[in-house]
Amino acid sequence: MAIPQEKDVLTTGEVARICNVAPRTVSKWFDSGQLKGYRIPGSKDRRIPVANLIQFMKSHGIPMDGIFSGKTRVLVVDDEQDITDVLRKLLSEQAGYEVETAHTGFEAGLTCERFKPHVILLDIHLGEGDTRHVAELVKNNDDFAMTQIIAMSGKITDGQAMQLRQQGFQSFLKKPFQIRQVIDAIEKAVSIVH
Repeated sequence: MAIPQEKDVLTTGEVARICNVAPRTVSKWFDSGQLKGYRIPGSKDRRIPVANLIQFMKSHGIPMDGIFSGKTRVLVVDDEQDITDVLRKLLSEQAGYEVETAHTGFEAGLTCERFKPHVILLDIHLGEGDTRHVAELVKNNDDFAMTQIIAMSGKITDGQAMQLRQQGFQSFLKKPFQIRQVIDAIEKAVSIVH
């Protein structure tokens, strides 16, 4: 979500979308005094001036790029370099997404912390074994409550694909896929949040 030009004060929901965290996380930041703002007199509603948000994001290393561009941030996690290279190129050129890549679960974790993706495209058969626990870790972390995870695999049955939803995955892409299918899945995932 980009900040509308005319806005100089934001709600906790708007800040949550910009930082890609749950609204309750923003409330915790506000209540602990980390994120400066004010309450509307006579109500419990919180308001955060844009200048305070920018200062907070800089001091906590939250990526600033999405704040004004409004670009969807996508993390592609796959141990096949060819796939990550092609997806990075096509998703940024054809859909205008901001794309980062990772080739291991560990690298994905580090990138998540820094990049705060809106959507993660996750190959569930990374070289180090089954990565379904990555979805659980993301879903159980308040900072990534708004992040949607799309599973990718070339070797999974329809029955297994159905089980993925219960494990925290938003949807599933079967390899090989067309770039249009990937973009549609990302757009659908992002529309659920925003």
